[in-house]
This record gives sequence, structure tokens and C-alpha cells, in this order.
Amino acid sequence: MVRIMGIVNVSPESFYKGSVKVTEEDIARTVASMEEYGASIVDVGAMSTAPYLDTVVPVEEEIARLKHAIKVIKDSCSLTISVDTPRAKTADAALNAGATVINDVTGLKYDPDMARTAKEHSASVIVSAYSKHKVQGDVIATTLELLKESIDVAVDAGIDEDKIIVDPAIGFFREHGRHEFFTKLEGMTWLERDLAVVRRLRELKVLGKEVCVSPSRKSFIGRILNLDKPEDRLYGSLAVEAVCIINGADIIRTHNVKESIQVARVVEAIMGRCGW
Repeated sequence: MVRIMGIVNVSPESFYKGSVKVTEEDIARTVASMEEYGASIVDVGAMSTAPYLDTVVPVEEEIARLKHAIKVIKDSCSLTISVDTPRAKTADAALNAGATVINDVTGLKYDPDMARTAKEHSASVIVSAYSKHKVQGDVIATTLELLKESIDVAVDAGIDEDKIIVDPAIGFFREHGRHEFFTKLEGMTWLERDLAVVRRLRELKVLGKEVCVSPSRKSFIGRILNLDKPEDRLYGSLAVEAVCIINGADIIRTHNVKESIQVARVVEAIMGRCGW
């Protein structure tokens, strides 16, 4: 059964303002609803890593935001808590506060201490395809190569194989960006790359890992539908999520838990995965 990972951002800078929850009341209500709808995981972010935004905050601020949010989440639900950060110091603080998963958009490659931090806490890791250098060539071959590198980093640090999840990093391959947490792309547009990943997602299963995808309200959906505002991209997001499930996704990371749960269960029923 496909698992749903709900997104909670405690960073006001995040690209989709509907995901931003700052007050204790908003955080508590949101995660309780996610659990009620059927989510398995809540992914908490305290610093936006959208490539096209200038949103890097001091690590101390990121930590303070996360520690506050995690305390509220632990008091409000029993969901598994994932922390969305590329910085080991932040991850360490979040894991000490009660998170058990690190979701690193840089695939353990940006911060050399990240893999060790995960191992020390026996945390699971979601590793995204990422390179510090420009990439080009076949989309899936390149993505597989980058993910294999991250798997090797994790294994070399002593992280158990069954605690490694892969993510093709939809939205994080760009020609230009404003920080170091994305991969520079040559030879094709970011739109072509994201569409190819969705189309060929099943090819990532060769890695033998669960596949997590996060197309929710991303720019490529806005480009297809000519919708500038992420707030207007719900239906496009659900369509892409359905295709991802058909193509082998194991975890859907989404801003739209209620709707995504319904999409997942209907797709699974049609595909004969739910006993119908």
C-alpha cells in the first residue's frame, strides 16, 4: 500500500503558503487531521529549499523552528516524523527532539556529517538525486547514478540498507538557482527533466529501494497548466500523483493529504492492490 507523507512547513518563506503552519494550534490541528485522513508520515521543514527562492536561514533559526514544531507534533499525533533539511546540525537537533527520518534533498552529499548523524540516531534516510556539479545526459541513467552514489554514502556510514529510501528530486534540477541545494542541469529544460522522471519512474525500482516522490504543486505543473500560483495547482498535482503510483511510487509526499489519500486508494483498487 502506498504511504502518504504530509508536508508541514514552519518556514514562512516556503513556496506554497498553504503548507505554512507557524502557531502551535495550526500545527497541532494540521497533523491531527493528517493522521485522521490516513497519512503515515509528517515531513517537517523549517527552511525552504526551492531552487528559485532566496530562502536560506541561519542554522540556529532552522533548529529553533524545528524543535518547537516537533514538540507540538509529538503531543498531537503518533505519525512518524521526518525532518526536511540538508544540514547535519539541524538534523541532529531534530532527531534528538523526536524525529526518526532525515529527508535530505542533497542525498547526504552537501553536508559531510549528515550520514554519520543519521547512523548515530539509527534514523531512516530519504536521499534525493543530487550533484554539486552540472549534469546532462539520459534523465534516468543520470538519476540512477546520483542515487547510487547517495546509497553508497549511506551504506559506508553504516546505515542499514532497509532504512534507505530514494527520491528522484522532482523540481530540484534547474538551469539556475539561488543556493547550493539543487542540481544544475544542462542539455534539457527542467520541465523536460521532471516530465521524464514521472514518465519513467518505474525504472528507479532497479535500485531495490522504496521510491518517494514529491510532485505536489511544483513548477512543472504550473508550466503545463499556465498556472503561476501554487495555490491553483491541486488538480494537476493529484493527476501527477496518480501517474506516479501507477508507475511504482511507494511514498507520496504531498501538501494535500486528504485528496492524495483518496487518489492513492482508488488507484490501488483499480490496480488490484487493495483486495477489491
